[in-house]
Parts: sequence; structure tokens; C-alpha cells
Amino acid sequence: MLPEEFSMRGRKVWVAGETGLVGQAVVKRLASEDVRILSASHAVLDLTNQRHTCEWIQEHKPEVVVLAAAKVGGIGANAAYSADFLSVNLAIAQNVIEGSYRAGVQKLLFLGSSCIYPKYAVQPIKEGSLLSGTLEPTNEAYAIAKIAGLKLCQFYRQQYGSDFISAMPTNLYGQGDKYDEHNSHVIPALILKIHTAKERGNDCVEIWGSGRPLREFLYIDDLADALIYLLKYYSEDSPINVGSGEELTIADLAGLIKEVVGFQGDLIFNADKPDGTPRKFLDSSRIMSLGWRPMKSLRDGLALTYQDFLRVAAPQTVSERLRA
Repeated sequence: MLPEEFSMRGRKVWVAGETGLVGQAVVKRLASEDVRILSASHAVLDLTNQRHTCEWIQEHKPEVVVLAAAKVGGIGANAAYSADFLSVNLAIAQNVIEGSYRAGVQKLLFLGSSCIYPKYAVQPIKEGSLLSGTLEPTNEAYAIAKIAGLKLCQFYRQQYGSDFISAMPTNLYGQGDKYDEHNSHVIPALILKIHTAKERGNDCVEIWGSGRPLREFLYIDDLADALIYLLKYYSEDSPINVGSGEELTIADLAGLIKEVVGFQGDLIFNADKPDGTPRKFLDSSRIMSLGWRPMKSLRDGLALTYQDFLRVAAPQTVSERLRA
């Protein structure tokens, strides 16, 4: 049985991080709700500035906050800029959560990440695995910041009675992603690399790692739908996983992207490069028991994502790389 619904009708909703992958999808999803969406781009509001953040929240008085803002990147970026990933994400979480508490925000949803779980957590990963083992070193800084954010929500809830919740999404992809070979997550990075190889007429593409790690992916519009669902029907201090319920190897993922892109060459896996966590598969039984289910298959989601890449990113990124 679902808990009593938290009504979104007529409420002022602020999506912190509205221009990011998650933020854009949530704003789009909110268009079908009877809400007033507040906007504050990075040019207007620097979330790492505590005074400005608290003042903005106090002035605009959102009733619902979705905290999707974060500094994100792939394995290479996390390793090269670990201090930035820790300090920036800590500041964002602290400032928005504290500011929301001071302003009397009625509901806040904090976006964590599946990387918060231990590297060798028992699979599928249950929410109770948090802090039960060593983190994956390649994204430890980002994970620590995210753990701090969800713990802030948990403790503000326990100490002050604030209705602050946390969701732990699996690996995300979809329209609005950033396409960079070195600083993007795996799907946009592979789309860029394989598409460029196709345009150049290459006969092969090198991919970092052995291809053996198992990963789970969720289309961004499915996540946005899940987050609105959680705002309405979830109110507990434990974080809740949000995944697709399906996993595949990186090699199989690359093969799917190769098919979607239409690349005819070979995929060469460089096992001298880091693999990251060997397997990361969330147990999403709790949110599914509430009645939510993802709608988009991986193949269909990849096709939509590639179309978005062709529309937004392909012209400039490919021309730059062809000149290199």
C-alpha cells in the first residue's frame, strides 16, 4: 500500500542544477504537473557560496527542492580533479540543504549516486550496504561528498523533522548529456568515440578496460519520472535505490552502441586501462514495490540518445577532432 500522497499541486518547485542531465529531465517532467517551477542558473546563483544560496532560497521560498546540482565526470576526471570533486559537491550539498531547512522547505530530494556503495558490495546492492566497505578509489572523492549529502538529509530529518529524502540512481544516460571522450561517463564517451571513428573511416576503436565489468543503466526520463514519484510517495530517512533492474558488460554495451551508430569496424579493449568497480547492480526492489517501473529499454534509450548527439554535439565535436 502506498503512503499518503504528498501533493505537488500548486507548489513552487526549485530544481537545483536545472541545466544538467538530471535537472533538464526533471524540469521537463514537471511540466506535466500543476506546479510553479523556479529557476536559478549558475550565472545567477553559485551554489558553492553559502550566503548567496541561503539568501536566494529565503527570498524565493520554494516549497519543494530537487537537489540535482553536482560536479560530475568520468574515471579520468575523477582521478585528476579529486579535490574539486570533493570540495565542490560538499559545498553544494551543505548550502542547499541548510538553506532549505532555514527557509522551511516542505520537501527536499537529494540525488546521490550508485558510486557511494563499497567497491565489493554484495550484488545486487541493497541500501543497507552503505558504509560497509572500501569505496572504489577512482571516484572516492565524489562518493564521499554524496554520502555526506544523503547523511545531511537523514540527520536533518532525525533532528529537525524535515521531510528530506535521498535517491540513489544507477548509471544514467540520455538527452542532454555531455560528450567528451575523457571527462564524460561511459555512454556519451563511447558514443562520441565510436561515431568519430565511423566518420573518419577507421577500422577499429580502442576502449578503456577489459570490457568485463558489469553495469546497469537507466534512461534519464525514467529517472525523472521516478523522482517525481518519490516526492509524492516516499518519506523515510533511508536512501532509496533507483535502477533499471537489468545489467550488461561494458563490452556488450559498446556492441550495442556500435550497432546504433552504424560503425562497421572492430572494438579493441585495452586491459591496461582501469576497469573501475567490477560489478555495480542496484537492488531497486523498494521503489518497485511502491509501484514505479522504468519504461525505456536500453536499446531504445541509446537510439534516442544518439539522435540527440547528432542534433546537438556531433557537428562541432567531430569537426574539432577531425582537425586534430
